Amino acid sequence: MPEGINMDNNAGSYSQNQEKSPGDFIERLIAFSARNKFLVIALVAVLILISVWAIKQIPLDAIPDLSDTQVIIYSRWDRSPDIIEDQVTYPIISALLGAPRVKAIRGFSDFGFSYVYVIFQDGTDIYWARSRTLEYLSKITPRLPEGVNTELGPDATGVGWVYQYALVDTSGTHDLQELRSFQDWYLRYHLQSVPGVAEVASLGGFVKQYQITIDPNRLAAYNLPLSMVVEAIRKGNLEVGGRLLEFAGAEYMVRGHGYAKSVGDFENIAVGVDSQGTPILIKNIGHVSLGPEIRRGLADFNGQGDVVTGTVVMRYGENALRVIDRVKAKLKEVEPSLPAGVKVVPLYDRSDLIKRAITTLKEKLIEEMLVVSLVIIVFLGHFRSALIPIFTLPIAVLISFIPMYGMKLTSNIMSLGGIAIAVGAMVDASIVLIENAHKRIERWKQEGRREPYQDVLITAAQEVGRPIFFSLMVIAVSFIPIFTLEAQEGRLFKPLAFTKNYAMAFAAVLSVTLAPALMLIFIRERRFHFRPRWLNRLVSFVAGGEIHAEENHPVSRFLFRIYEPLVRWVVARRKLVIVVALGLILTTVPVYFRIGKEFMPQLKEGAILYMPTTLPGISVTQAQNLLQTQDRLLKSFPEVESVFGKAGRIESSTDPAPFSMMETVVILKPENQWRKARRWYSGLPEMAQRPLRRFWPDHISYEDLINEMDQTLKIPGTTNAWTMPIKNRIDMLTTGVRTPVGIKILGSDLKKIEEIGAHLEMILREIPGTRSIYAERVAGGYFLDFDLKREEL
Repeated sequence: MPEGINMDNNAGSYSQNQEKSPGDFIERLIAFSARNKFLVIALVAVLILISVWAIKQIPLDAIPDLSDTQVIIYSRWDRSPDIIEDQVTYPIISALLGAPRVKAIRGFSDFGFSYVYVIFQDGTDIYWARSRTLEYLSKITPRLPEGVNTELGPDATGVGWVYQYALVDTSGTHDLQELRSFQDWYLRYHLQSVPGVAEVASLGGFVKQYQITIDPNRLAAYNLPLSMVVEAIRKGNLEVGGRLLEFAGAEYMVRGHGYAKSVGDFENIAVGVDSQGTPILIKNIGHVSLGPEIRRGLADFNGQGDVVTGTVVMRYGENALRVIDRVKAKLKEVEPSLPAGVKVVPLYDRSDLIKRAITTLKEKLIEEMLVVSLVIIVFLGHFRSALIPIFTLPIAVLISFIPMYGMKLTSNIMSLGGIAIAVGAMVDASIVLIENAHKRIERWKQEGRREPYQDVLITAAQEVGRPIFFSLMVIAVSFIPIFTLEAQEGRLFKPLAFTKNYAMAFAAVLSVTLAPALMLIFIRERRFHFRPRWLNRLVSFVAGGEIHAEENHPVSRFLFRIYEPLVRWVVARRKLVIVVALGLILTTVPVYFRIGKEFMPQLKEGAILYMPTTLPGISVTQAQNLLQTQDRLLKSFPEVESVFGKAGRIESSTDPAPFSMMETVVILKPENQWRKARRWYSGLPEMAQRPLRRFWPDHISYEDLINEMDQTLKIPGTTNAWTMPIKNRIDMLTTGVRTPVGIKILGSDLKKIEEIGAHLEMILREIPGTRSIYAERVAGGYFLDFDLKREEL
């Protein structure tokens, strides 16, 4: 019962005075809803149908996308990182400094690649940001060195990696080059046509190319410059078009077919003629062969060796679950056209995490509603009356999805969590209405039933309608400070605040519209005369039954016996109680400062991301051997379902990883299949152990598993880091650091920066709780330099 509402006889005069007020909208709304109950129910039914439609349209994901509005500028140029930094990355960053709504710009240069990440202010439309970036980029592109290819990355974020797969040949008849060609020229295009997919990036295998090796001695013998050979090859692998010729009343377009389609075609390209007029062919001065392109990334599956993979990158703002389902449907569609013996094996599938997160939250919501309903039935003691809050609660939850759809909020663990938080407060309104109606009916009986039964219920609802409506609105208003949060914290907690306020607001509206209408339908007194007596009581309880006074309710009487002496004791010793309460508050102060703090609650994704780091300059062969060894060790754990490791980068601007940074996604089996661990209750009977396992599982913990893996993979020359796929992407997008805690060192001297980093690595290693620490070698790498003697040249 809301505080300040007097339920004695004075309440009637309070209600009558309020009814005389012509401007009292809530009282009039309650009366209108009660007298037009079927109209109200019809309107609510329409809203329920709209809600069901909205629920099916709302995007689903595990957690909110916390990434900023970001545009990636991706440049390719076959030069060393220092040259790319000076001639590509720095000029692009300088040109974008004045772009509107730009919050930060980060640049990264690697061998052959440049990445510039333009971070825009919160609320910036992604496509507006991309158009502004192109506008400013057009000013600097003509001034970049010849041969630099610059493009915008996909309209996606780093957390858009929703599905990864591998092409596995079970027949042993297809080599990695054939599988990579099939991935690049067939399968990738099919998946890229799926709605919601921004990009399909390839990794692993070998990209086929024609390689021409020139013999410098033969070149000198023919007195040919290398530039002439390059130009001859370029012109010899070209198709051209001419004008038109007319024959017999028809016009013919002139075409010259010049594409080289085999090794022989390249060998027979003429470079020039010798002194006797004999053509000099490519095969006279060199050797033509098929070979792989230089690899800047490779993949491994279950420690079995190199494998061809694809990564599906979801477009910004799409429904992750639907995109994954469409991708799976497309893979099923193209399955008959796969090469014989080749199958598509999923490596990472975020839909499992999304479904588990949403299912868990649904189960908790249902459990919460069932518990609330059971408590209402027990304490009210009148089944038909209890149906009012039981119906009102889920309807308010359903209708709250309509504004969620309108605001394009995602259904995830945070937004649905806001509804779960609101359930407890939402149900109070209907309970107060029913309790007051029961009191009114009790007094109505005592006064001789002089008023019509319908007017009694309407008056009862009007007495408490206004306070319960505004009490719910006040609770909703209390969440307004959350809307002042900005950046990542705002994107994390605002969906929770929105959904909680929507649920509370609709619960407040339904408490003065639907609840009064249902009161006139369900609150009825009926007397039945069945034998035996227990059947009479059961039928009376379900079909209506007599409404008893609160003092006659068995549960209330039992609680009164406990509550009343305790209250009298507390009131009599109020000073002592206050002192004890203050003492308890003071004891929490040291505990508060010892509690760990985390920005985002840890979400067990069902997968581990193992990220070892090696020193710069590791070769592709050594990286492959190291990656295969790590994956084989990880696959040996009985809790592991599959292991997918990569070294270097996939063919996407969303992945700037160098060879020295490896990423291995470890998919775990369900926890009930993990190894058993002895717990304190292990000696109890099996019947007693079952409920305890819900709170203290009897298998090894997640942290124990990580610690075991970390000890097993103590490989010299590598530094381990353990996280989870989505969490890692969010960390890297937010700060550019791949771990939750990092230190950035700024300065103008790279060698000095590296020295400070190595010193910090040494002194921070002993901090309690540190599993591993690694300082990046910003000036590391191996170079074969040619210094020209210009005078001799």
